[in-house]
Amino acid sequence: MPVATIVSLDHEGRGIARVGGKAVFIDGALIGERVEYEVLRSRPNYDQAEARRIVHASAGRVTPPCPHFGVCGGCSLQHLDPLAQAAVKQRVMEDAFVHIARLKPEIIHAAITGPAWGYRHRARLSVRRVPARGVLIGFHEKHSSHIADLHTCPVLPAKLSALLPTLHDLVGELSIAERVPQIEIAVGEGVTALVFRHLLPFSTADIERLARFGEAAGVEIWQQAGMPDSARPLRGKEQGLTYSLPEFDLGFAYRPTDFTQVNPDANRLLIRRALQLLAPQPGERIADLFCGLGNFTLPIARRGASVIGVEGSDALVARATANAAANGLASRAIFHAVNLFETTEDSLAALGHLDKLLLDPPREGAIAVVKALSARQSPPRIVYVSCNPATLARDAAVLVHEKGYALRGAGIANLFPHTSHVETIALFERVAH
Repeated sequence: MPVATIVSLDHEGRGIARVGGKAVFIDGALIGERVEYEVLRSRPNYDQAEARRIVHASAGRVTPPCPHFGVCGGCSLQHLDPLAQAAVKQRVMEDAFVHIARLKPEIIHAAITGPAWGYRHRARLSVRRVPARGVLIGFHEKHSSHIADLHTCPVLPAKLSALLPTLHDLVGELSIAERVPQIEIAVGEGVTALVFRHLLPFSTADIERLARFGEAAGVEIWQQAGMPDSARPLRGKEQGLTYSLPEFDLGFAYRPTDFTQVNPDANRLLIRRALQLLAPQPGERIADLFCGLGNFTLPIARRGASVIGVEGSDALVARATANAAANGLASRAIFHAVNLFETTEDSLAALGHLDKLLLDPPREGAIAVVKALSARQSPPRIVYVSCNPATLARDAAVLVHEKGYALRGAGIANLFPHTSHVETIALFERVAH
C-alpha cells in the first residue's frame, strides 16, 4: 500500500499529498502525517484516497468522540484538536488571498473561537424511511446522498442530541412517514423549534402525536408544507424564538426558518470584532449590505451611527425593521429589500453618502457590490465578513487592485468547529492619493 506525507488540507478537510507530481486527496489524514492510503478514484490530474494506517501521527490528532464520525458528513475534522483546526483554517484563508488575489493582509488577527461542542443551534436533518432499516435521520454521509443515521450528535446541544432516538420513533409512527424529508432545528433562548417538512398533509392523529411529542420534549413543533415562508406552528401558537447580544443590550426575534448564525457564542465574538474594526461613531452614516435580521446593523446603530441595512429578502427586512423598533433603534436603523447581486454604480450611489460599509454576503460573495464602487460611492473603510475564502479573495482582488483599497487585516472565526467551513473577517481601507 502506498505511503505519502500530507502537506496541507483542502476545503473539505482532506489531506493533500504530492505523489509523482500528482495531487492525492486523502480522507482521514492531517498535515504533517505520513499515512498508508488506498486510492478510491483516479483521475488524470489527481487521486481520491482514504487513509488506511497512520504511520506518523500529527501532534494535533485526537480521538473523535462521535461514534458516527467518518461516515456522517456533518463533521470532517473531529480527529484534529479544535485549536489546531483554527490554525488550519487560517492557513486556508491566507492561501486564498495569496493564490487568488495575490495579496497578504498587513495584520493577521487572532482567531475567533467559541465552544467546540454543543454549539450548533441550527441544523437541517434529512429524513428517509427505508423498508429494510426503518426511519433514518441525520446529515448526509460523506461524499454521498445517503443519510447517516444519527442516534447522537455531540455538536448539537445535549438536549437535542438526546432527542434523536425518540425522533426516529415519532416519524415512524406518522401516517405520512415516507413523505417527511426533513426536520429543521432552531434553538433560541428559552425556546427550541423543530420544523417538520411534509409533502402530504398530516392526519389528525399525526397532529396529536406531534403535539404530545413537543409537550413531552419541551420543544415547539412547526410544520412546513412548501417553501420556508409556509412554515407555521403546529397549532397556531408561537412562543417565539429569540437571541440576545448582551454587550449591546439587544434582543432579536426570528422564525425558525430565518437565517441566523449557528454558533451564538462565536457570533457574539464575531460582532465584537466587526465593531472594533468598523469603529462606528455617532453621526456617521454606515451601510450594512446583506444585513439579514440586522445582526450587525443594530449593534452599529447602538453605537450611535445611522445605518442603512440592505437585504434581498422582504421577510428578513420586515423582521429586521421590527427588531429595530423593539430595541428603540427605529430612527437610526432603516432597512430596504434590494437584490444586491444586481448592484450597479447608480444603485449604490443612491444610498447616499456613506462613511463606512459592512458586507456580510452569502457564499457567492459581493462581487457586484465591489465592482460598483466608484468616485461617487467609495467609503473610506470596509469591513467584509465572509463564509467563503475563495469569493472573499476574488472580491479583495477587485478592491485592492482596481478600487484603491488596502487589505489592512484579516482573521478567521471558527463558527463551525469540526467542519472545513471557514468564516473570515477582513478590513479594507481606501488608500489616500
